[in-house]
Amino acid sequence: MKLLKTNVRVNPRDSLGQGIDAVMTIVVFFGIGFLLDRWLGTTPWLSLVFVVLGAIGVFYRLKAAYLAKMDAPADQQSASTPSSEQESPA
Repeated sequence: MKLLKTNVRVNPRDSLGQGIDAVMTIVVFFGIGFLLDRWLGTTPWLSLVFVVLGAIGVFYRLKAAYLAKMDAPADQQSASTPSSEQESPA
């Protein structure tokens, strides 16, 4: 019987890592809102506000990572082509 390697690690740059990060961020923000609601007696308003703020932050971070990943090939291509500003003196 052949055993499979089980030392799988979660990379924070892959989809699973980003999904876990997104869920945990929203859960933590909900927990903070829930505790503040219980302390101040404003149930459920702060929980809702913190969940919305957490979700906005997660979507902003995911969008920024996506745009950086999409701009990377263009940056590499522009770095490999010589620019017209660096002309040799005649």
